[in-house]
Amino acid sequence: MAHSIEETDPDKEKQLDEVEVGRNNEFAPEFEYSQAEEQALLRKQDLTILPLCAAIYFLCYLDRSNIGNARILNSTTHNDMQTETHSTQDQFNIALMVFLVAYATFEVPSNILLKKLRPSRWIAFLMFSWGAITMGLGGVHNFSSLAAVRFILGASEAGLFPGLVYYLTFWYKSDERSVRVASILASATLAGAFGGAIAYGIGHMNGASGLSAWRWLFIIEGAPSCVSSLFVLFFLPDYPEEHLKGREREIALARLKVEGSKSHHRSMTWQDVKTTLTDWRLYGHYLIYFGISVPFSSLSLFTPSITAGLGYKDLRAQLMSVPPYAVAYVTQIVGSWSADHFNARGIHSAVFSLLGAVGFIAMVTLPVDAYQHRYGCLILASAGSFACVPPMLGWLSSNVYSTASVGLAIAINVSIGGGIGQIPGVWIYPKEEAARGYPTGHWTNAGMLLMVSAGAAGLRIWYGYKNRKLLRESNGQEVRLFKL
Repeated sequence: MAHSIEETDPDKEKQLDEVEVGRNNEFAPEFEYSQAEEQALLRKQDLTILPLCAAIYFLCYLDRSNIGNARILNSTTHNDMQTETHSTQDQFNIALMVFLVAYATFEVPSNILLKKLRPSRWIAFLMFSWGAITMGLGGVHNFSSLAAVRFILGASEAGLFPGLVYYLTFWYKSDERSVRVASILASATLAGAFGGAIAYGIGHMNGASGLSAWRWLFIIEGAPSCVSSLFVLFFLPDYPEEHLKGREREIALARLKVEGSKSHHRSMTWQDVKTTLTDWRLYGHYLIYFGISVPFSSLSLFTPSITAGLGYKDLRAQLMSVPPYAVAYVTQIVGSWSADHFNARGIHSAVFSLLGAVGFIAMVTLPVDAYQHRYGCLILASAGSFACVPPMLGWLSSNVYSTASVGLAIAINVSIGGGIGQIPGVWIYPKEEAARGYPTGHWTNAGMLLMVSAGAAGLRIWYGYKNRKLLRESNGQEVRLFKL
């Protein structure tokens, strides 16, 4: 018997399984419900869970990415963050990077704690922590304090996104997840759009009460996370079997009997860890998520700088960072719905990443002074880069079957991509290349997106081959196929 990371009682676990799924054997009668009842339940879950999860991630991303706005806010008067913390360009980039080191390090243990401590409690704790730390960034005065606070911020934010993706597997079937992940992830693009607009407004507070505008930016944007954490603690439902009652509860359990994660399933065992780490196909997912994380990271941190390089200066550069995010928001939602609806997550990821690569290549090949055309290409690159992320995450969670393994796989995926994969994005837009249109950054992002496109297409072909093989060997028996 495998040793558990947390000790469990096998007899108790068996009893819970029988209670929740109605004695899971081939002779057990199926619980019947209508499509209208299922759709009504889905609407109720969506209205209860998704707005709250999207708002949580919106605040998280706002607090994470506002350093990109603070870096150039009021730079013409030398009241920007980089100047006032006496940081060189390399030192400031190191401060950005240490956030990602912490982010990669703490994601896996955070997902384990999410199930152990309950989602509402753990997410509320993380939320209060990163809000308070963000406000603390408003008080840094040198590179050392900046780097230290950014590291702690990375540790506190690390568990949120993989935790939310894992959390959705307790509530939704595999073919329902991508569009829900998109609705949460799209709030990041919305935060990018609002972040630019908020920075534009706060930029006019420069010198208020003796504080530079970038300090007010961190204070004002960190406070809502602290306040909202109390709302999350009391109103975020943990699991459907606890939150729902009566027939709705029975429908939810029947829907998720095969495909959903279960709150009563055992905690992770070393056998789960071994199985997940030695499943080589998952490394294909990790690789393509690594590839998309480079443009995701660089656009998150440097869109204000890129727009400044397109001829827009100071506060106007903040404002012009809004449209790329706004278009990406719509593209993410529509593309993710289509990917789930047509069971074509791999193809959608391949196509969107290819479009993003085209946008970056066009930006670097057009004349440097073709500002309007290059700005249009930035919008295309942003939409393609952001839109292929939700189908990738939905694809991974749909093709890992045990509750413990799906939590670990999602955490590793986001850790490799969201942490390690984002580190190169910190360094590929050096300030001295602004006059040349940032060729290093654009070519790097284009190369990564082309790799993503090829990898997603290759993984889709492999899953198709495996499904055909499973059907040939099933001898007419029902078999669970890989999602495409």
